[in-house]
Amino acid sequence: MATQLAALSNEIAAAVAAAAPHVVAVHARPRLSSSGVIWRPGVIVTAEHTIRREDEMAVTLPDGRNVPATLSGTDPGTDLAVLKFEGATAAPAAITGAPAPGTLALALGRSEDSGPNASLGIVSASSGEWRTWRGGRLDHYLRLDLTLYPMSDGGGIFNTSGEMIGIGTSALSRMAVLAIPAVTVDRVLDEILARGHVARGYLGVGLQPVELPDHQKGLIVLSLEPSGPAAKAGTMIGDILVKLGGAGVQDTDDIQLALESRKVGDLVVMEIRRGGEARELSVTIAERPRSN
Repeated sequence: MATQLAALSNEIAAAVAAAAPHVVAVHARPRLSSSGVIWRPGVIVTAEHTIRREDEMAVTLPDGRNVPATLSGTDPGTDLAVLKFEGATAAPAAITGAPAPGTLALALGRSEDSGPNASLGIVSASSGEWRTWRGGRLDHYLRLDLTLYPMSDGGGIFNTSGEMIGIGTSALSRMAVLAIPAVTVDRVLDEILARGHVARGYLGVGLQPVELPDHQKGLIVLSLEPSGPAAKAGTMIGDILVKLGGAGVQDTDDIQLALESRKVGDLVVMEIRRGGEARELSVTIAERPRSN
C-alpha cells in the first residue's frame, strides 16, 4: 500500500510540474491576485469576475517575470476574460474533453510569492449543456469537489496526465466550484479575439408563461421595447408566442436556447396567437445591448 501511495503521490506531483508552465498569476484586482492560463501564444484566459481594473494590468509568468497585459475582452455570461501579453513561454497545454464523474482533477493557480498552488479533488458531476445564471452557455456542466483558493480562481483545471480540462471558477455556482470546459473556452475566445465581446441575440420582449384554452402552453408578451426586434416585426403586447423557429416555447429558457443556436442578423419565424388567431411574424435577431 505504501508503495502504491508513493507512486500516486509522484504521479500527481509530476502532473503539477507538467501543468505549472501554463499557469500565470494575474494582477487585476486590489490586494489579491488571481490566476490565468496561457491558452495560446501571447493569450491568457482567466475568470472575468476576478478582473477589477483594465489599466495597469500585469501577469507573473511561470519563469517569474512580471510583464504588462492588456484586456482583449470579456464574457460575463461564461465568466471568461481574455488578456494579451508579450513574451516567450512554453507551448499551450494539451486539451482534453469532458471527463467522467469521479475523475481526479487538479486545480492549479499561481502566486507571485509562492509560485504554483495546487489542490486535488474529483469531477463530481459531468453532464451536457448548461446555462449559467449570468445567461451564458457552457458546453458541459463540470462540477468539482475540490478547494479553489482565492488566488487560484481563474486558473487551470487539469487531469492527472497534465491535460487541460478547463478554467476554474467560483462565480457560476453557489454550491460548488465549476470548470468552464475547454471547448467553451475555445468558442468564447475566438469571438472575443474577433470582436472584443460575445454577441448574444435578443427579441426585446418581456414574457411570462401562460396556458391557452386548448391547454397548449406559450409565452404572453407583457412588455415590448419600442425599437426592439420583436416590435419592428409587428409584435404587440398581449400576443402569445407559441413557437420560435419552428420549436415550441413554454418557458423563457426555451427562448434563450433558440436564440443561442442562431446568429445575430438571422431571420426567424415567430408563431403567435393574437385574439385567438394564429399568425406568423418574421423577426431579425439583433444583438442584445451591452450594459455599461
